[in-house]
Amino acid sequence: MKFTSLGLRILAAVVFLSAGGAKLAGVPMMIEIFDKIGVGQWFRIVTGVVEVIGAIALLRSTSAVFGGLLLASTMLVAVLVHLFVIGGSPAPAIVLLFITATVTWLHRADFAAVLGRV
Repeated sequence: MKFTSLGLRILAAVVFLSAGGAKLAGVPMMIEIFDKIGVGQWFRIVTGVVEVIGAIALLRSTSAVFGGLLLASTMLVAVLVHLFVIGGSPAPAIVLLFITATVTWLHRADFAAVLGRV
C-alpha cells in the first residue's frame, strides 16, 4: 500500500501542479474555460492556488490526507461544473476525483490522529 499511495500521490501532484500552474499563469484555454463558468477570473486564481497547495500537500505523507481531501472536493465541484454549467466530458475530473479520494482513504489514519490531538 505504501508504494500505491506514493505512486498515486506523485501522479496527482504532477497533474495538479501543471493544471494549477496553467491557471495561475493565465493560459488562454484556462481563461476561456473560466469565462464559460461565468463566475469571474478570480475563481480561476483561487482554483489554481487550491490545486498547487493540494499538490504540495500530497507530496508529504503526513499532509497527504489533507491534500487528497482538498483536491477530491475540488474535483467533485469540477465534475458538477462540467455536468451542469459548461458541458464537455467530466471524465478527467472523475479520474482525478477517484485518485485523490483513494489517497485520502489510504491516509485516513493520519486524519484520525490529527483529530485525536485536537
